[in-house]
Amino acid sequence: MEAPLIHLTLTLPSSLIGEFFPILQQGFLVTAHVGCTLQRLLCRQWGIAPDYVATRITTIFLDSKATDNVETAIVRDGATIALSGAMPGLVGATMRRGGHLAAMRGAMTHQETAADATDRIGTVRVKLFNLLLTELGPVFLKRGILMGCSDVISFFRERDETFWESCDGGNINGTPVGAGLLRTTQPLCVGGSVRLTVNFR
Repeated sequence: MEAPLIHLTLTLPSSLIGEFFPILQQGFLVTAHVGCTLQRLLCRQWGIAPDYVATRITTIFLDSKATDNVETAIVRDGATIALSGAMPGLVGATMRRGGHLAAMRGAMTHQETAADATDRIGTVRVKLFNLLLTELGPVFLKRGILMGCSDVISFFRERDETFWESCDGGNINGTPVGAGLLRTTQPLCVGGSVRLTVNFR
């Protein structure tokens, strides 16, 4: 029998967003309506402004392939989407969406295929880099990300005094929980998944 999903909410000062950078860079799972274009996922579902997508998210990898056209690229269940602002150097210029050096990528460029793209609720893995960590990280954390229970416990164990002294506590499945109790990780299960939501103040 599959373990039930635990809903965990934390309230933290915005200055602690950096504590989540490793998670945001390594990738986190989010629930999404898949089988749609990348543009629709970013703007319609996640509420990212089209102008922001066009000007700030200059590099996108969909399943490890550099993606130029968000209006034609289809997101399938289980996809990995890496989002980045402008990256420096020749490599950064080559990977930039629609850049002059895009032709140099060769097989690293995403090519949409006719492979089945079922319109359904699924999960995708999102990775954020450079300036998008601070700009989009809080947005995704506020919406909620899916993590393994053991990963959440490890994350808590690695936090220092500053983190716990600043934490206003949390809420597990609707029940308020103090920071001290969260620190011990005792309220969490030893298996299954956690939907982690972070409200920054």
